[in-house]
Amino acid sequence: MVKVYQMVEKVAPRDATVLIRGESGTGKELIAQAIHQQSLRANGSFIAVNCAALPETLLESELFGHEKGAFTGAEKQKRGRFELAIGGSIFLDEIGDMSPATQVKLLRVLQSKEITRLGSEEMIPVDVRTIAATNRNLEELMKNNAFREDLYYRLNVFPITLPPLRDRKEDIPDLVLHFLKKNHQSGDKIDPHTMRALMNYHWPGNIRELENIIERMIILSGDDQITVEFLPLQFQGIAPGAGSLSLEIPEGGLSIDNVEKELIYKALKKAGGNKSNAAKLLGITRRKLYSMMERLNRP
Repeated sequence: MVKVYQMVEKVAPRDATVLIRGESGTGKELIAQAIHQQSLRANGSFIAVNCAALPETLLESELFGHEKGAFTGAEKQKRGRFELAIGGSIFLDEIGDMSPATQVKLLRVLQSKEITRLGSEEMIPVDVRTIAATNRNLEELMKNNAFREDLYYRLNVFPITLPPLRDRKEDIPDLVLHFLKKNHQSGDKIDPHTMRALMNYHWPGNIRELENIIERMIILSGDDQITVEFLPLQFQGIAPGAGSLSLEIPEGGLSIDNVEKELIYKALKKAGGNKSNAAKLLGITRRKLYSMMERLNRP
């Protein structure tokens, strides 16, 4: 990530088009915002568009605007995102999901720096810096004629690739602190065991998944410290204290029988006296639990 931030610092002051690549949830929009905030356009607008969220006809209207009566439901003139971004930056997220027809129109805009609203012939100059992002394999899409090669080279002036969170786990503590502060919580809200579990997880949803889990645990824990019991189900088996015990052996030693008695007592108490459920909590069969109880109660 240090290399990524160095690239952001180098490209931000220039007006070059940037293509940010990485898995879903890796923070592509955050990098786009960082580029804008460190650019000469920082006082202008940062306009984001998710190209995968809208059908082709609506996306064109969203990007380029439309005139009143341009299509059914167009009751008044509307400025598009490119117009709203004049003097600033436009962020085209999920560019790999854009239809071929819209790709042609976008390419024309990037080449001419002008847009035409739907239902109009007037050319409107747009002084905009373009930042695009995708989690798709654009090279593969080009082979299948699903993405235009000329648009690819127009966008790929300065590529930045974001590594997935599983490849940069050393960033997790800083990200956790960031999300805690964002939710008005102090850094000691999470105990060390929980932080270790977060570090051991593989994070298929990347930073977005981490932020959602932190927010969920803050809500569940209330005023209490966040411990492993507040972790979601997918953390079972990797969380210290969730499936494993931390026991201190005293200087004088201890009795295994007494430890087993204590575990059985606590399991039965937690299970409300139900032996089958107590056995499940201990990870043993009901028959094994009876056998242990009989042995430990034997004089």
